[in-house]
Amino acid sequence: MKDYVQVPAAELEKPYEFTSPGESAPFLYLRVCCCCSALRPRYKRLVDNIFPEDPKDGLVKADMEKLTFYAVSAPEKLDRIGSYLAERLSRDVVRHRSGYVLIAMEALDQLLMACHSQSIKPFVESFLHMVAKLLESGEPKLQVLGTNSFVKFANIEEDTPSYHRRYDFFVSRFSAMCHSCHSDPEIRTEIRIAGIRGIQGVVRKTVNDELRATIWEPQHMDKIVPSLLFNMQKIEEVDSRIGPPSSPSATDKEENPAMLAENCFRELLGRATFGNMNNAVRPVFAHLDHHKLWDPNEFAVHCFKIIMYSIQAQYSHHVIQEILGHLDACKKDSPRVRAGIIQVLLEAVAIAAKGSIGPTVLEVFNTLLKHLRLSVEFEANDLQGGSVGSVTLNASSKDNDEKIVQNAIIQTIGFFGSNLPDYQRSEIMMFIMGKVPVFGTSTHTLDISQLGDLGTRRIQIMLLRSLLMVTSGYKAKTIVTALPGSFLDPLLSPSLMEDYELRQLVLEVMHNLMDRHDNRAKLRGIRIIPDVADLKIKREKICRQDTSFMKKNGQQLYRHIYLGCKEEDNVQKNYELLYTSLALITIELANEEVVIDLIRLAIALQDSAIINEDNLPMFHRCGIMALVAAYLNFVSQMIAVPAFCQHVSKVIEIRTMEAPYFLPEHIFRDKCLLPKSLEKHDKNLYFLTNKIAESLGGSGYSVERLSVPYVPQVTDEDRLSRRKSIVDTVSIQVDILPNTIPSDDVVSNTEEITFETLKKAIDTNGMEEQEKEKRRLVIEKFQKAPFEEIAAQCESKANLLHDRLAQILELTIRPPPSPSGTLTITSGHAQYQSVPVYEMKFPDLCVY
Repeated sequence: MKDYVQVPAAELEKPYEFTSPGESAPFLYLRVCCCCSALRPRYKRLVDNIFPEDPKDGLVKADMEKLTFYAVSAPEKLDRIGSYLAERLSRDVVRHRSGYVLIAMEALDQLLMACHSQSIKPFVESFLHMVAKLLESGEPKLQVLGTNSFVKFANIEEDTPSYHRRYDFFVSRFSAMCHSCHSDPEIRTEIRIAGIRGIQGVVRKTVNDELRATIWEPQHMDKIVPSLLFNMQKIEEVDSRIGPPSSPSATDKEENPAMLAENCFRELLGRATFGNMNNAVRPVFAHLDHHKLWDPNEFAVHCFKIIMYSIQAQYSHHVIQEILGHLDACKKDSPRVRAGIIQVLLEAVAIAAKGSIGPTVLEVFNTLLKHLRLSVEFEANDLQGGSVGSVTLNASSKDNDEKIVQNAIIQTIGFFGSNLPDYQRSEIMMFIMGKVPVFGTSTHTLDISQLGDLGTRRIQIMLLRSLLMVTSGYKAKTIVTALPGSFLDPLLSPSLMEDYELRQLVLEVMHNLMDRHDNRAKLRGIRIIPDVADLKIKREKICRQDTSFMKKNGQQLYRHIYLGCKEEDNVQKNYELLYTSLALITIELANEEVVIDLIRLAIALQDSAIINEDNLPMFHRCGIMALVAAYLNFVSQMIAVPAFCQHVSKVIEIRTMEAPYFLPEHIFRDKCLLPKSLEKHDKNLYFLTNKIAESLGGSGYSVERLSVPYVPQVTDEDRLSRRKSIVDTVSIQVDILPNTIPSDDVVSNTEEITFETLKKAIDTNGMEEQEKEKRRLVIEKFQKAPFEEIAAQCESKANLLHDRLAQILELTIRPPPSPSGTLTITSGHAQYQSVPVYEMKFPDLCVY
């Protein structure tokens, strides 16, 4: 007789091995058969017992403890337990029995946490298979459940890595969850957070398993990094930190996808090594390009600040190289995109400069200077191609955008250069100077063939501005180190004097390198200083290297200042910078000999303003006079010679009352009244050479050279330059007497011819005395004048002689007659005159 048991409908959800065939629901009949129940494996019975009749009751804890004890006692059964649990969970997922799915995952999690042995690896495969099933389901709750289980698994440290295990599916699935577009905002946020946490778990697990090569492959990074950046784009809405990573609260992580993604991104970069750094950074560029986040570039700057603060300091140069490479790739993009990339580079350099910059110093500057040239070229092309109407407006807008690019490049160069050590900064100074186009030479390495005159001038200004930024704060022990000949020669080239802005930048660069005691701020602005001692000028004794530098390069500096003062396009700032240059040379490089040369230079400037052979406007002539007054007032108090100070003070006092336009406080003021001429002024308004020589001679100075007028040195580039040659200026200056000050004692040029006059003209004794005096002056000049000035005078006379000889030979020498005819021009018409051979005259050596 058979025994039957009636079971409730809820019992139907439990799987049973044995059922009676032919019997229908809602009743299930169980045959009481002791021998058959004994055939079921124990691990299956233990697994079945953890599932309650009603899934709402949750996991049966007592039976779960039995299962756990069994698994720990018999670890070889773990793989079978996992397979059976996976089978049940798959069936429940398909049948949408969420309650039993939750129970199964809870049991799996507890088994994972309790079992740590070699046999757990087959069990892990079943576990990951179940997690994948949950992630593939379309229900958000199951996706979140699977993610949470995977995160718990990722935190478990396994004894040995599993090299056959890959996480490709999980990377793809978690990345897709990060881009969830669910209609419900709360569910969408929950799924995205789960995806971010899953990516974080993958990163942690692969690093712990020493499988970095797997997760750092480009196909994985191209999914992980954009997914994190996509969620970080809302970071502006959150008061997020910028700086080294710290641990935010768990609440923020759970509730804010942007914050969670940022911390996951920081953790990812913090685990990057030398070999995989580039794979983690390159997807950032692709994301920023695809979503057009370079303009505006706030998010791009935010991302790269995170990158620079998160990676190890010794890898910073890798990121900089990647930014430079991307800048090269985007060289044809819009100016604002390029400016955005350059500003990102600036932020990266600012952080990298605090640590290790690496071997990319010259590469950074070379790339930036190349893009500076490209920007100037684009700007020049836009200006040349502009036309009326809307095209002009578009060209103007592009021009302004290119200036944004140029300013960003210069700012980056300056910041980068200012953070370099001195030995590297000097190399960068030489590198930039080598890029500056100098007319008539081919030493520069920058291609300017397509720039034209306007573009060349623009690139000169941009490069000098970059050089000014790099030299800011540079302190060299000797001036020779700061201004070597290979740097000074192109810097003081006449090609860089053709524009007032170029001259200003050259002088400012010189000031940065000369001012080794931070005195320039005290000298700012050209003015008559009542008491120089109040400025508290810092100075040291001139060293032997600086003295040697002035002997070798002093004339070059004087020449630059002298010619710079006589430019017609000078503005007030030019005179201020020239005054500062004279003052800094006096402070940093002046011994007694240099002081005398500087005073001679000042007197020569005063004479040039009075004679005005360059036809300068009256404002410029008065500006030079004011410059001379300000400098002589400064130098007289610096050398502290009472008689010299008294003479300078007296002249300034007279000028204040009678000619205030000769003083800087008045001439550089708006609406200053200018004189009509300077020839009729009293000589008391001028600084006299004999008075200065007398005052300095009484204090032990060697004043013989004061009687020799200053003449600027002539260089080979002057003949090649497009500027007006200074040879004429040299020849004029040779004939200037020491005191070329107009006075009432000057004899009139017209003189009445009388018998006495003719007698004096015939008298040879007077002529002999004049010849002796001339010879004495020449000998004295060659004995006392500097060699550079003597060479300059001789060279100018030799050049003049060669020019005259060339003219004479061109007029006198004609080509020999030819049977084919000789070209002659008669009455404006060209004619050929043929000469027969028998009428030609040959030299005797040619006739036999």
